[in-house]
Amino acid sequence: MPGIIETPAPPAPPTSTGPGFSVHSQRVEFDIDFSAQTLKGKTDITLQPHSKDLKIIKLHCRQCKLTRLNVEGKPPSSDYQDPYRKATVPRDFTALQHHWVQEKIEPALGDRPEEELSITLPRSVRIDELDPLSTAAQRILLARSSVGTKKSSGDAGAEVPETPSMLKPPVGGDSEARFTPLRIHAEFEITSFRDGLHFVGMKKDDTRYPHVYTRNNGYSGVASCIFPCLDDNLGRCSWEIVVRCPRTLGDAFKPLKPLMNGINGHTKTNGILANGIHAEADDVDNQASFGPSLTESEKAMELSVICSGDLTDEILDPLDETRKTVHFRCKKDVAPRHIGFAIGPFEHVNLSEFREEDDDEKLGQNAFRVHGFCLPGRSADLGNTCFPLAKAIDFFTTQYGAFPFGSYKVCFVDDLASDVADTAGLSLCSNRLLFPEDILEPINQVTRTLIHGLASQWIGVNVISKEPEDMWAIVGISYFMANVFLKKLMGNNEYRFHQKLAADKVYELDILRPSLHQIGPILDLDPSEMEFMALKAPLVLFILDRRLTKASTTVGMNRIINKLCLQAMTGDLENGALDTVYLMRQCERIGRMKLETFFQQWVYGSGCPHFSITQKFNKKKQVVEMLIVQAQINRPHVRSIQPHSFMRQVEEGDKQVEVEHIAPIFTGPMTIRIHEADGTPYEHIVEIKDASTKFDIPYNTKYKRLKRSKRQKERAAAASGINPNDDTQDDVLLYCLGDVLQSDEEIADWRLTDWSKSDEDKMSGEFFEWMRIDSDFEWICKLQLNMPHYMFVSQLQQDRDVVAQMESIQYLASQNGHPILSSILTRTLMDRRYFYGVRVAAAQVLAKNARDELNWIGLFHLEKAFQEFYCLPGSPMTQSNDFSDRTSYIIQCAIPKAIANVRDNSGRSPMRAKRFFIDKLKFNDNSNNMFSDVHYVSTLLSCLTETLIQRRDPGSFDFSFEEDEDAEEAFKRDALNQIERYGRIDEEISSFQNVYSVTAIDCLQRLMQHDIIPRKVAEILQYTRFGNADGLRLKAFSALIELGLLRTPNVAQYIFYSLATDMSPRIRSELFRLIGIGLGMIATEERKSENSDQQQMDGGLIIEQEASTEVRAAEIARRQNVPDAIIALRKEIENEEVLQKALWHAVTSPQITLTEMGRLLDLCRMLYEPVSSRVVVLKYPRYWKAQHLGEAKMRFWNKKGTVRTTPLPPRISPSQERKQDMPAPATRAGSPHAPRSQQASRRSSAMGPPAPPPRTTSISLTNHAARKSGSPPVPPPAAVPMPVPVPVPTPPSVQTPPSAPYSGKVTILKIGKRAASLAAQREASSRSPAPVQTHTPPPPPPPPAGSFAPLPSNSPAGFRTFSMPAPAASDFRSITPDTNGNNVAADFRPMADPDEPPQPSFSDFRPVSTDADDSSEPMIGVTSTTTVAQGPGYGAGDAEFPAVKQERRTPSKAPERNGNGKRRRADEEGEEHGKSVKKSRTPESKVKAGEGERPPLKKKTTFKLKLKTGAAKSSGA
Repeated sequence: MPGIIETPAPPAPPTSTGPGFSVHSQRVEFDIDFSAQTLKGKTDITLQPHSKDLKIIKLHCRQCKLTRLNVEGKPPSSDYQDPYRKATVPRDFTALQHHWVQEKIEPALGDRPEEELSITLPRSVRIDELDPLSTAAQRILLARSSVGTKKSSGDAGAEVPETPSMLKPPVGGDSEARFTPLRIHAEFEITSFRDGLHFVGMKKDDTRYPHVYTRNNGYSGVASCIFPCLDDNLGRCSWEIVVRCPRTLGDAFKPLKPLMNGINGHTKTNGILANGIHAEADDVDNQASFGPSLTESEKAMELSVICSGDLTDEILDPLDETRKTVHFRCKKDVAPRHIGFAIGPFEHVNLSEFREEDDDEKLGQNAFRVHGFCLPGRSADLGNTCFPLAKAIDFFTTQYGAFPFGSYKVCFVDDLASDVADTAGLSLCSNRLLFPEDILEPINQVTRTLIHGLASQWIGVNVISKEPEDMWAIVGISYFMANVFLKKLMGNNEYRFHQKLAADKVYELDILRPSLHQIGPILDLDPSEMEFMALKAPLVLFILDRRLTKASTTVGMNRIINKLCLQAMTGDLENGALDTVYLMRQCERIGRMKLETFFQQWVYGSGCPHFSITQKFNKKKQVVEMLIVQAQINRPHVRSIQPHSFMRQVEEGDKQVEVEHIAPIFTGPMTIRIHEADGTPYEHIVEIKDASTKFDIPYNTKYKRLKRSKRQKERAAAASGINPNDDTQDDVLLYCLGDVLQSDEEIADWRLTDWSKSDEDKMSGEFFEWMRIDSDFEWICKLQLNMPHYMFVSQLQQDRDVVAQMESIQYLASQNGHPILSSILTRTLMDRRYFYGVRVAAAQVLAKNARDELNWIGLFHLEKAFQEFYCLPGSPMTQSNDFSDRTSYIIQCAIPKAIANVRDNSGRSPMRAKRFFIDKLKFNDNSNNMFSDVHYVSTLLSCLTETLIQRRDPGSFDFSFEEDEDAEEAFKRDALNQIERYGRIDEEISSFQNVYSVTAIDCLQRLMQHDIIPRKVAEILQYTRFGNADGLRLKAFSALIELGLLRTPNVAQYIFYSLATDMSPRIRSELFRLIGIGLGMIATEERKSENSDQQQMDGGLIIEQEASTEVRAAEIARRQNVPDAIIALRKEIENEEVLQKALWHAVTSPQITLTEMGRLLDLCRMLYEPVSSRVVVLKYPRYWKAQHLGEAKMRFWNKKGTVRTTPLPPRISPSQERKQDMPAPATRAGSPHAPRSQQASRRSSAMGPPAPPPRTTSISLTNHAARKSGSPPVPPPAAVPMPVPVPVPTPPSVQTPPSAPYSGKVTILKIGKRAASLAAQREASSRSPAPVQTHTPPPPPPPPAGSFAPLPSNSPAGFRTFSMPAPAASDFRSITPDTNGNNVAADFRPMADPDEPPQPSFSDFRPVSTDADDSSEPMIGVTSTTTVAQGPGYGAGDAEFPAVKQERRTPSKAPERNGNGKRRRADEEGEEHGKSVKKSRTPESKVKAGEGERPPLKKKTTFKLKLKTGAAKSSGA
């Protein structure tokens, strides 16, 4: 059948059978130190082996230091690989080496991370198989079973049936096999927390109350950061938790007591001052410089321990009266991720007192206790926020079975990343959820959040998902349970209205999104994945419930959920894990219907249907002919990239998440309800099977048509001459909504318009009033019905279903403005019988009817409605605020929002609308109101800002005059004064959650974003500092991102620095989300397009220039394709070195968790291509000495402070020495027997430019000591070959005499530091070189023909001249004539002088690299035959060489031998060389460096070694 796809077979079971054991129970003890923020603990884990061949036990353990470990009392061999140690990044790494770091931490990420602790069982530990009927087995079963009931401590009569807990058999193994259990004991300590625990208020500048809590997030990897465990679903077991902590807040920060030396109790020097006088006790207390500043009353506050499970005992430490120990027990099997606790000076609120007496008597002993805990001063807020919890737990207990745990506790803490963290019997909630009694705005959302946290105790903690793909069922069922209770609490209209808005949002978002089954494994990629699942999953179960209920009124999702909870309690649900297939089978079994197609379309498939319906009444057949076509295939197949969804799409593409199945056809039943002429609704159920479904619906009415309103009935009666109040009329008026403002005076006063005569005739000719498609809300879809507009009006006024009313409003919103439409919407707004959500939607649509061509009728109706409700009679002056009616308060906020959206044809807000908000702000009076007006004033400020922004439609023109501009400027000044006035109120009196300041920042950001006011970044930056409220800081950061300041290097660096150093997990999480939005804005060029549009609006003349096709195609591609957007983003930031360094600084921060580090590395992977090379820093080798001690013993020791800075000279064989001793024959430059360099020059001149050198692996050595500490490594420039001089033909008459004397100067390169030589050469090339000052006689006359000409005296920096005896021709290895025909010594080899050290020649140098600024100036390096001692100050331009040892292996001199006839060692040569240098230097040759003598040689320097490995990867790096 088309559209029906078989359900995929369940995946094959994995080959591995898990860890080979299961955890039966675990005991954990914690000792927490507040002042040091450390933890010491120990744990006992009881394991049940699955076979006796178990040899290795693997557990999860992070950031712990194991101090003791044993198995059954015997120490085993273990291997512990802490992922946080693996995450340590070398200092020379940059963002380009992100892939190496990612490979290290990748195994520790994800839903099932690898185990870090591997324990090998000792040989003496044996695992024996037990007979289930033996005495030993029965003793174990009796000791470890928990059959019966348990009572919660302090909860009288609260008995909970327990699951029989027996020794767990191996998965898929023989259930009769039993083995002796194993006990693992581990002691550990944690001195630095990056995850797991979070400490608040521990610093001096933090004014919050100190407390600590666990950071549970529902994923693996958090519990193992606190204690060793099996941190996955297989680790579900019973728990015993012991917490040792300070007794009071003052004890938590007391300085340590003086230590005892063991002799008569005398103390050590801990209590002795520096002068040796003993300090008094008060002085010792005053010495405490750590911890927050606490008053005496705060020091006396008792610390409370709130933990998962039931409190069993609390005792004071007998050895230390300042500490106490609290015991908890959780007999229910839960996973380690659901174990949590909080310690702090919490106040207790008994929320069970909010339970009504009738409910308390009805439930009796089944009434569970509900406890609330909050920080001091928030008890009233907690009671106001959480009072529905007692009613909710009673409702859930009645519907879905007993509460899984002894009692329910809710604790409010600071800095929590999520709103609620679910643990066993305890919900950790954020303090930002609390609100006082006078605040109305957050009631709905906060209540929904808290109720969902309570529902998660049944489905989420007690029942978990079997695989990550099944997470949708857990999320969907828990939210479904919360919605069912909210239906009872808030009413059916609120429930259906919320479902309608959620369905519309799902249809908009579900475009090429992964299915619910696919989202589970990628929930950690981006927070929006969980938001989408929490939106769609409960809706899928809602429509499933509608279909099950239609089949049988006694069957629905409530019965199925009750069955699942019962199976989890009795043990029928294995390990309490629920999967998709099991849920589908349960629904089919209970509902007695096949659901494969439903699950395939809505769970395994993605997308939503779009139905296009056409209908026509066939008068002859008395049927309604209807055609339903599925048009979802016409939806766009390319997702436009938005900044808020950019990171999610990038992550999905990186993880290769593709849409598995997009259903082209959706099938299932659909209910069609036709309201015929007699007012009777007739329902017809049709089956949607194909893409196009055509059917006929019979017509039943034989009576006259009903009148739509009382006014129509009166008109008809007047036309017939009948009394309208006479009951003898044939037809009966159908009661309808919106029949207000019907008198002639009201119609004239409100300028209302009724239907025309032609419209009424058309309506009278219709055979039915209106038609509803999917009236039972069984589809998540979009409906497009070709019904006349007056039928939608009838549906709005006569259908009592809030969903039908919203469908009518949505249709009217898609129509053009009209006076009749404005009148209908005004009556809807003014009728208090409508649901408030429908009235708010009507006000929003009224703004579309406020047009100049309609004489601003919509604006008039909005102003008139506000005046009628909230102003003095007949005056625009507002009354004193009265928010006692919450519906009235919502409408009072909705009408100004609608007025703010009114625009003229030029996109500007009319002046009357602007003055409306100024007046309401000036004359706002809240003195007689029992509720706060902070959110109402915030709404007015936001609307005032909106009126300043011009929003012009494409293709419209702007005609403004000078007088209008003056009025606009005056109004802008008034508006800014109002915004600044309210923004300064928080400086004196803090509003609820700093609403005024947050709104002021938002208003300023929007005005700056549209260039209405100049950018004042400093005003926003001041709110980002630590110490401000978290909401205020995040709003300021968001404003910086929205303004596009992530492109600014300083701001980007500051944002990443805040991400890396902030201690709040919530601040870090939100900053990462904001950074993703900022990068999305850069990738899609959103700010550029907005600025260009604003410039076109503000400018007078617009010159349109057609862009090239390629440019426009690239702009479109970067907004639709993720790879193109990433390429554009990389191009935008390729030169942003500050951003790269700031990002890498955040990666290497010691504050962030592994998950946060992984997300930052994902950013690096997105922004930068990986580079598989790095700079390796090596130390210089040291000189060692050796001494023969006799008896085959040698003594080696290091020569203190001596290092070798150059490679050792190569060994020269005797044959090579004899070959070097032979004199080189005199040859011409162009002869075949010329040296290779000259032959190469000749070939290169004949064949063109020389070919590039072959590509080889290069190793460049540079001096690392000159680089400043902490500066990033500078990669050395690539090595280039030495330029070959171009030979000039020598005149044939010139002959080279064998011993032509020459007395002059020879200029050679000076050896100096690389950096100094580069700088000197660049400096010399930028200015005309000055002649080198030498103490030599005037230059001699030009040499005769055939002699050698010296190099010019004005040589660039880096050259020097010196006097020497006239060399002979045999002293030169090669001769190169210059352009003037003179011969220049290219390779000088002087004679050895016994009195002077040998001078270096040109051949002693080789090219190393070329400066990046000027490739024509090669660097000169030392060859392997030269030993150079470098030191500071030896740069280009020095007048002499430093201490240099030249080993000139001339042919006439054999290698020097020591006294034993062997080759001398390098250390001996170095010592003698140092002595010879001191003797050879004369006072005339000494040159001072600065004002003193030449600085000493550096003895400790390092090389930088750059290894180019290409694409090869090295795990060791």
